[in-house]
Amino acid sequence: MDSEQLSALTVVVPNLHWRYSGVTATNRMVAPRLALLLGAAWFGTDAPEGIRRLSVRDIIRLRGSAQRRRARIWHARRNNEMLIGLALRGLGWPFKLVFTSAAQRHHTWITRFLIARMDGVIATNAASASYLKRPATVVHHGVDTQVYCPPADRAAAFASTGLPGRYAIGCFGRVRPQKGTDLFVEAMCALLPKYPDYTAIIVGAIDDRGFADALEARVRAAGLAERIRILGERPIAELPRWYQRVSIYAFTSRNEGFGLTLIEASAAGAALVATRAGAAETVVVDGDTGVLVPTGDAAALAATLEPLMRDPEHARAMGEKARARVLAEFSIEVEAERIAAVYRSVLGTGSP
Repeated sequence: MDSEQLSALTVVVPNLHWRYSGVTATNRMVAPRLALLLGAAWFGTDAPEGIRRLSVRDIIRLRGSAQRRRARIWHARRNNEMLIGLALRGLGWPFKLVFTSAAQRHHTWITRFLIARMDGVIATNAASASYLKRPATVVHHGVDTQVYCPPADRAAAFASTGLPGRYAIGCFGRVRPQKGTDLFVEAMCALLPKYPDYTAIIVGAIDDRGFADALEARVRAAGLAERIRILGERPIAELPRWYQRVSIYAFTSRNEGFGLTLIEASAAGAALVATRAGAAETVVVDGDTGVLVPTGDAAALAATLEPLMRDPEHARAMGEKARARVLAEFSIEVEAERIAAVYRSVLGTGSP
């Protein structure tokens, strides 16, 4: 960055993680919107389009006498990012520290230690805020509703995959027990023999090869290898199209921080059946914009999915309501404005 751009910088968005994750995905989505609202730049891996990148040299220059007279935000989302922010401030960098917490669990002592030293804390939902030992501002995740949007023709979108049937039912996210991929497979093994027009699609990185192999063996034993497809990780740019190909989306997590796929699928107009994990009870108006089911219960999941599979028109109408709710409450624009208000409060230029 040149000196003028560096002088205009208000927020550093660090992404200091070696593997692409849900935290990275949420960071990538909101950061360009923050860059439109104020001077924000990205430091680390997986930088999205629409935001300038900071080099290590740029970070060093922020400690120079010409730059450190102006306070700036360092917005951490991980322990290591909080720790580095604290270290930089201790060494003379002009940072006010903000942390976003999505976890719905009691934090370790080191995380509590770090959070206690932040200038501002954001929680992605009320449940996450309840585990913090200090005040936090609740700011729900948002989604880009222009990127994650319904297709012009969902049937044609699915047909373009070449997969069998007329409709798809999806479950996206890392293939591991925490995400409940096994619950989805069990539900599909029970339902697909009765509904030959459907194919089940699983999209996401395979974290546990043994777990995935066991799922594939279960699918083969049921004679459904052509209709339950574990597609693995897809390029980021392809994900919106996969959401457009599914008529029904199953959110099956056993535990979750927020669960971004909830709002991505809803924004794309898919009917949603979700376990009561993460932000599901915040995102879903039960029985209207989706249906909630207990966590860890494959039979309840199947029983709730079946009426939507039986009545595609009902699924379509529910998906329309889900999209409308995201537009009103979970757009990326709303999230960015609320985060920017926290920044202004921390910097003393406004209130959240």
